[in-house]
Amino acid sequence: MGAVAGCSTPAPKEMVSGDAAKAVYVAPGQYDEFYAFLSGGFSGQVTVYALPSGRLLKTIPVFSQFPENGYGYNEETKPMLETTFGTVPWDDTHHAELSQTNAVPDGRWLFINGNNTPRVARIDLTRFETEEILQIPNAAGGHASPFTTANSEYIVSATRFSVPIPNADVPIESYKEHFKGTLSFIKADVPGKMDIAFQLLMPGYNYDLGHAGKGPSDGWFFFTTYNTEQAYTKLELNASKNDKDYIAAVNWKLAERCVKDGKAKAFPSRYAHNYMDPDSRQAMVEFKTSVQMLEPAACPGVVYLLPTPKSPHGVDIDPSGEYIVGGGKLATVIPVHSATKIKAAIAAKAFDGDIGGIPVLKYEATIAGEVQKPGLGPLHTEFDGKGNAYTTMFISSEVVKWKLGTWEVLDRAPTYYSPGHLMIPGGDSKQPWGKYLLAMNKITKDRYLPTGGELAQSAQLYDISGDKMKLILDFPTQGEPHYAQALPASILKDKQVKFFSLANNKSPWVTRSEAEGGITRKGKAVHIKMMAIRSHFAPDNLEGVEVGDSVFFHVTNVEQDWDILHGFAVLGMNTAELIMQPGETRTLVWIPQAPGVYPFYCTDFCSALHQEMQGYVRVSAKGANVPLKANISAKAATQLSRMNAVPKPMDHQHGAAGGK
Repeated sequence: MGAVAGCSTPAPKEMVSGDAAKAVYVAPGQYDEFYAFLSGGFSGQVTVYALPSGRLLKTIPVFSQFPENGYGYNEETKPMLETTFGTVPWDDTHHAELSQTNAVPDGRWLFINGNNTPRVARIDLTRFETEEILQIPNAAGGHASPFTTANSEYIVSATRFSVPIPNADVPIESYKEHFKGTLSFIKADVPGKMDIAFQLLMPGYNYDLGHAGKGPSDGWFFFTTYNTEQAYTKLELNASKNDKDYIAAVNWKLAERCVKDGKAKAFPSRYAHNYMDPDSRQAMVEFKTSVQMLEPAACPGVVYLLPTPKSPHGVDIDPSGEYIVGGGKLATVIPVHSATKIKAAIAAKAFDGDIGGIPVLKYEATIAGEVQKPGLGPLHTEFDGKGNAYTTMFISSEVVKWKLGTWEVLDRAPTYYSPGHLMIPGGDSKQPWGKYLLAMNKITKDRYLPTGGELAQSAQLYDISGDKMKLILDFPTQGEPHYAQALPASILKDKQVKFFSLANNKSPWVTRSEAEGGITRKGKAVHIKMMAIRSHFAPDNLEGVEVGDSVFFHVTNVEQDWDILHGFAVLGMNTAELIMQPGETRTLVWIPQAPGVYPFYCTDFCSALHQEMQGYVRVSAKGANVPLKANISAKAATQLSRMNAVPKPMDHQHGAAGGK
């Protein structure tokens, strides 16, 4: 676990200087400086932390059900988890990516990928909610995702696992013949319209990570590959034989033109697009049937391969866009390619052969420099905007600071232990806010109180404002965070939606007043429209339900005040609670199994009389024919009577017709 290059490793608890607490202390009632968005790894979610304090602010459910607020359980959000494999209530989130304008995070959206069932999601940062999910067809393992272009015209997703395309029953040993990879470019700049713009068919390698160019590399996208040996068993041995694998450099603007010119082919592909309608707050699913597939041979110059040692993992672009840094996890150096030299090499046709018609550029023709003796296991690099780069070293458990242009190592700081990704706010953009560095570590032992065989995940915060990195905070994290993004809180905090307008609620089951509530039956389906307000439900006594009915509780929170939520749960239900934000309607389905009287209650403490916020449902035997009944207050009854006394337009028309 010690650092290399002859440095002795201080004991973990000796690494924190006396002023560390002051550096991360945020007084009660005060706000932190940054929002940080961490992937939740195998939790399938995103977690939001405040920096520098490390306070956990929120879990945003994305690809996994979340019983805390009913995401993926209630009828409005279930469609968000639909795929061509059916409902998939779990995934493995890896890389958070903020939307950008002019290559700078702009705070509109956060994108996140699902690695197992390849998907990408858009999170709206005025609501901190998942609003859109797109499945990626012709792919398996969406790992190099969802990195964005400079203006979020596109986000990308690349196959981790090459597979037969289209997938088919073939011998696994026919890997080199049948298995292919795809690089997907996804239109992402209009909410509700996310879709595959085109896919680029690639050699059957493993595609690992990506980043878009900017400045001199604008218009290019870079993806790391490994397993260029095209092994299909015991990859730890068989996929580590080549001294160099590749970074694939894709000219996405050329690809865009080729697709527009008809050089791509329609490729039958079924995939799901799920979108939360902003007015009804009801998710919808559409299944698409085709993508535009572009083969490199049909669009010469669309992709080149940059030899890069060895089994490269991260590919990171410095703020200027000139340097493309490869993190070869088995390499002894950190190689840095030059955008200027890549273009010159292409112009000079400095090729070292080709693979399937894709030119391979000569290593020495594109390389700007190598960081010598950086440590063991370089993975990921971020930048502070001051000419410095920071790379995680998985095996030697450290972060190494080095200088762009001279490639000299300036500093190294131990981590505890085995860091994967690291994050500097804006550190992959044109404008890093280079004050802090967050290392996301893979092993936690001896950092926190033990909790059995499974310990807390861990992140460590470093102050990088000076010449030397200073460890200032450990804090536990959820799931297994991979990548993270952060931006100043000032960009987001004043844009937050505080409640949803009840007047604009377009749910077909909205209940805006007590008089609009009630109970109806259509066959075996019983619909209950109910409002929630401090501190009661209306109606709160219900009769006429029979065993085996599907009972739909449509509950509307009619509050119009920030942070006044209500919950709903009923005895005997087989799903998660409802949580309704102010002005929102949510639906829970319950199938009662036996006659009786069943209480329901508010699950979110909402007022001094929260405990009084409850009600009962009477369930009768099948065929009992107990009349439907939903109680309302005397005041509501009066309102309802007055409403019914007013002739409706249709009534008036009937009256006029009758007078003839």
